[in-house]
Order: sequence, then C-alpha cells, then structure tokens
Amino acid sequence: MEDRLSAPDATNLAQRFAIPGVAEVLSGNGGLPKVVISTPNVRGEMYLHGGHVTSWSPTGSGEGLYLSPNSLFQDGRAIRGGVPVCFPWFGDKADDKSAPAHGFVRTKAWELASIEQSEPDVVVTMSTQSGDDTRKWWPHDFLLTCRATFGAQLKIELIVTNPGSARFAFEEALHAYFAVGDAESSAVHGLDGTRYIDKTDRFTEKSQTGDVILAAETDRVYLATEGEVELSDPVGKRGIRVEKGNSRTTVVWNPWSEKSGALKDLGAGEWKHFVCIETTNVGPFAVQLEPQQSHTMTARVHAAPLPM
Repeated sequence: MEDRLSAPDATNLAQRFAIPGVAEVLSGNGGLPKVVISTPNVRGEMYLHGGHVTSWSPTGSGEGLYLSPNSLFQDGRAIRGGVPVCFPWFGDKADDKSAPAHGFVRTKAWELASIEQSEPDVVVTMSTQSGDDTRKWWPHDFLLTCRATFGAQLKIELIVTNPGSARFAFEEALHAYFAVGDAESSAVHGLDGTRYIDKTDRFTEKSQTGDVILAAETDRVYLATEGEVELSDPVGKRGIRVEKGNSRTTVVWNPWSEKSGALKDLGAGEWKHFVCIETTNVGPFAVQLEPQQSHTMTARVHAAPLPM
C-alpha cells in the first residue's frame, strides 16, 4: 500500500519549507498536502499527490488550468485536471492492460524537496523514485523530479534519472488541461502539415491540414514536433502558448460529450471547459536513457489576451 501524506504531514512540511507570505504548505482537498503560491505576479497550487500542478493564475490573465469540480482527491486515483505527470508509459501499458493507465506516478505521494524564491518567481521541486510499489509494474530503478516555476509564465521541468547499471526506455507526458471558455470555439495553431496518430481511428497515421479544430472526440499524437503551439480561446478572450524543450511529440486531447459524461471524476458537459495540449515523448519517440544519465523535458506556458 502506498504511503499517504495527511494534514499532520502538511504541518511538518510547512515548518520546514514554507516562505511566509509567499508559499504555504496546507492540507488540501481530501486531506492531501499542497503547496500554495501567492505573489504579486501569480497564484498557484501544486499537490504532493502525483507531483501535480493544479493551478496557475498569472495576474491579469485568470486561471490558466482546468481542474474538474468532480476530481477524486484520494489514494489510488489521479487528480483530474491541472498538469498530471505520466511516466514511465503513456496510455495503456503495451504488455499489461491491467497496469495503471499513464503509469504509476500520478497516484504516488511524492516528496517535497524544496521551495525557493527566484525573484519574481517561486520554484517548487518535488520528486519520487522506484520502490517495491513501482517494481511490480516496471523493473527499473529511477528518480523522477518535477520542478515547477510559478510566475507570469509557468515552467515545468520533468527530470528522469537512471541510477542503475542498464539502459531503459520510457514514455513521459506533462498532460496539461488548459481552461477555455468553449472547447468547440477554440483552435490549436502550429501543427499544420504535421503527421499524427489518430487514436480515435484505430491509430491511423494522418497529416494535419490547417489548425486543429475540435468538433468531436479528439485524441492525437503529433509526431516529430519541437516547435511551440498556441491555443486560441475566443470565448475566454485569451491565447495560451506552449513552448517545449527535449520533447518530440505533442498530444491534443478532448474526450467530448459521451466520454466526459462516463468519467466519474469529470462529468457531463465538463469537456467544454478545457483543451489538453500535452508536452510528451511517446510512441516511436520514447526516450532511451543510459545508466547514470538524466533527461529533462520542459514545458513553458504563456497566457495573453487575444488581439481585439
């Protein structure tokens, strides 16, 4: 059974890591500890459950991330929304359909390593590593670190270290849910001409023509992508730009109405309020990591009003 961090743990962590007036460690939903950031430039939250950023609200732009009002904040369940961390596989595990979807780190209690001020931003670092609970699903030793920089921009670095003596391969994703006024009115720019795997059509490989317009369930893995993409949200009157580093695939996802209603932690109609643009290395672009080496994947998010 995985360890659970509770309210007393949050109190202990606050005594060690809190920065008065800037960063607090509190007992959040379901009693799960979270770091709460508050500066003149940003408000944000990050849970130790999953090393999971759940809020980023830069001053003047509003909340950038969607968090489901029906999310289950409990042991063994991933938080629905924000920026889940997927590792060491994406989607279903290819050789074991009984394994947890998107890997096992989304439901682990991570360790809080540090909270630091880097004026005018705040940097929160959390980590998790291999143990008996992970080796039953995946035999390799690893150290996984998520470093989130909260400011006018949100920067998330996912650092995978191989402390062992053999090379291993892994998939990874920062599965960001971006808040929009209406998913049907939104569009994703920057992927024109890119080949993608359409997971809603028997994993058929296709080519993107023009912007990505959501008109039905969308689950696409865009291949060999390194450039930035932008999400335009005319109803919310905002654009969100995602830049990335050491990422070769981009996933665009929205479950649409039927699947949204079937998900207990999402609910009917909730699909209209987000578009997922995920910074990833998945499928044919899984990472091969040599012993004693590390790999860092980065997503940097900007939000700005759309031009009138």
